[in-house]
Amino acid sequence: MRIGIFGAGGMAEALGGQWAEAGHDVMVAARDRAKAARISPRVGTWAETAGASDVILLALPAASVLEVLASAGNLDGKVLIDCTNAVGPGAALTVSDQAARIAAAAPGAHVVKAFNLCHVDVWRMTPPVFGGRPLAVPICGDVVGEVSELVRDLGCTPLNAGGLDRAALMEATMAFMVGLWFDGHDAQACFPPLPA
Repeated sequence: MRIGIFGAGGMAEALGGQWAEAGHDVMVAARDRAKAARISPRVGTWAETAGASDVILLALPAASVLEVLASAGNLDGKVLIDCTNAVGPGAALTVSDQAARIAAAAPGAHVVKAFNLCHVDVWRMTPPVFGGRPLAVPICGDVVGEVSELVRDLGCTPLNAGGLDRAALMEATMAFMVGLWFDGHDAQACFPPLPA
């Protein structure tokens, strides 16, 4: 698969590196081209990377995404994976319906929300398995096939969580659960196993 990554931070490095190892063609665009080159030898501008990719991971600060999309050129038909989380003043997590804002800014693209529920260190694990159970990755959007393949390439289990209209629920879940974790609680303990 031809994957573009917008951004060169931790999420770009963790996911992009594993996808490259799985045999995908990865190209990176970032303001810091030297950092981008550490993820992939293929580095381009926003527009060059968009043009060379079928799927684009938006691994940017949430506040920068719309500006970058405006610089990326034609995104019609592209799958845009939104892994962003809105962070407010003092690193407080806020709910902003980020995926819907991205869809409005790129109406010809297929926006999918995924990979936003875990810390970057989880995505560096090969594979992320806990208690013998692979990590499940919810995916919200109307085009989930390519993203499901990328989830499986990480050793995870894709979960079709519904359309993009459900992405705001996933963003709110992340904000709530991360708040519990930061307060020292085991947020996963809130959910019983499926047989229960």
